[in-house]
Amino acid sequence: MQQVFAEPDSAWFTPRFAEIVEPVRKLVGALRPRVTFTRFVAPETPAGAWRSYYDQWPFALQPPGAPIYQLAGDFAGEPGPTLDATTFGKWGPELSARVGEGGRLLLAGVSTDCCVLSTAVAAADAGVAVQVVADACAGVNDESHAQALAILRMYGPLIEVTSVADVLR
Repeated sequence: MQQVFAEPDSAWFTPRFAEIVEPVRKLVGALRPRVTFTRFVAPETPAGAWRSYYDQWPFALQPPGAPIYQLAGDFAGEPGPTLDATTFGKWGPELSARVGEGGRLLLAGVSTDCCVLSTAVAAADAGVAVQVVADACAGVNDESHAQALAILRMYGPLIEVTSVADVLR
């Protein structure tokens, strides 16, 4: 839920970002203090295939403290941890420690077809029960959002695609 995806003039603008703010806010309110926000940030020096990536997106080569990488709106003031990663997928030792043994990972945010998908698959591969909250996620466009959800459903029962209403029950 970062500024870079919320700003209409951003090259990474996610058109339905504003529509998922309230669903994400509901989840955060219900699940606090177990909420961890994640941020995609650029590395200081891109390596490997990431060099080509940042050749395509040079505007993104900014330090983690840059305004584009900050959490958007009210989310910026949320207490609790924020995990930064220079990769699309956020699953790793830090998030694993937050989930704990036998826990589940509930994912919401942007973009369904990139960071959410990458994180969900890696966590499922690690044996974690994953829930992706479809109506609290947004993709680059509606088609890729729907395609990502279809791919995620194929990972069932490791990954479950669910809704805000079902999570809050």
